[in-house]
Amino acid sequence: MRTLPAPNPTPGSPCAPVVRATFRFYEELNDFLAPERRGHEFSVPCARAATTKHMIEALGVPHTEVELILLNGESVGFERLLADGDRVAVYPTFEAFDVTPLLRLRAQPLRLSRFVADAHLGGLAHLLRMMGFDTLYDNAFADDEIERLARSEHRIVLTRDRELLKRSGVTHGMYVRALRSIEQLREVFERLDLARGAHPFTRCLHCNARLVAIDKAQALPALPPRVAAQFERFSACEGCGRVFWEGSHWRRMRDLIDDVLAGASGVGESSR
Repeated sequence: MRTLPAPNPTPGSPCAPVVRATFRFYEELNDFLAPERRGHEFSVPCARAATTKHMIEALGVPHTEVELILLNGESVGFERLLADGDRVAVYPTFEAFDVTPLLRLRAQPLRLSRFVADAHLGGLAHLLRMMGFDTLYDNAFADDEIERLARSEHRIVLTRDRELLKRSGVTHGMYVRALRSIEQLREVFERLDLARGAHPFTRCLHCNARLVAIDKAQALPALPPRVAAQFERFSACEGCGRVFWEGSHWRRMRDLIDDVLAGASGVGESSR
């Protein structure tokens, strides 16, 4: 087996490697690796007292993308120290099999699916709000602020920046691979199994606050005459006060929602 160069040690770690471990990454986790390390086992030297988390991230894979670690065939957590000769198999989220009894990576899943999206995912953030998910987004959010929100409000971080997902305060997160916002929405729904938690048209696309039904009389001051004459049902944002009705834009969003939910249901059914 050809030996590849070791990953760079993290700042402050001992620079002299004293153990050697063999790694194998599966499925889409290979996307994060150097090309020569994809799809097969490879051996690397490890820094003294290196944990599974340290080495997995040193090799380029964010810990939030990892669902299961098998060390010499045993499920272990991120804190396990590596010993000379260890064999480490690293897996992403499983769609076809329930591996819950094996998992030791996180204390528990998040009770609610709430998100914070980075500056590159504004379109995805708006679509998740359309689906009814509490999603924070501001293109001025720095990484420190995203990490703080994820930790303090128990939010799932959505990003295309793998380094953000390596931060210790980020316990739940997802690296979004798709480039277009609609495809990003489909990807998030499929990977995080969100279809059952969707409540479309219950959040404001602009500020993320909840929408509430209001009488037409309450809505009238904010309505163009044509809208007032044509529509009878309205909702208003509890945050910014915007008024919404079921016009042509609503119908286009409804079609997208139905298509995404049908696709997500199809993935779920085929994987059972």
